Amino acid sequence: MELTHFDEKGNAKMVDVEGKAVTERRAVARGSIRMSQAAYEAVAARRVAKGDVLTVATTAGIMGAKKTWELIPMCHGLPISALSIDWKLDGAHCQIICQCTAKSSGRTGVEMEALTGVSVALLTVYDMCKAVDPWMEIGAIYLLEKEGGKSGHVIRAGE
Repeated sequence: MELTHFDEKGNAKMVDVEGKAVTERRAVARGSIRMSQAAYEAVAARRVAKGDVLTVATTAGIMGAKKTWELIPMCHGLPISALSIDWKLDGAHCQIICQCTAKSSGRTGVEMEALTGVSVALLTVYDMCKAVDPWMEIGAIYLLEKEGGKSGHVIRAGE
């Protein structure tokens, strides 16, 4: 497999996508944050001093995904048509699972936008809860599914 972000001399470059077909693109990324029971209960009950954690983190995740091209040097600026952040609370493991879905019509995928959305959303949860639990652990941020372009519809194995 060839890395496309380097030229023949090994210099970094932005991939030329001009020759690719414009298709509907969709990507879904997922990640999680584990925390103490006290922090988990405060988030679930919406009683964290800084505000409604998941509402603020949703907004942050969407904002972060929209700025992916400003954060990741070789990413293209994409016309994002939809972004959503969804949450699942797992009380048995004091864990919150975040999922970001990004959609666009274009010549390149929206995987990085979905991954950035999850990352920024989870970092926001950490920021808002760190006074209750500074030892939270963000983990397992990964691409779950992608659709569009030459690879078609692909779902991560085991999901």
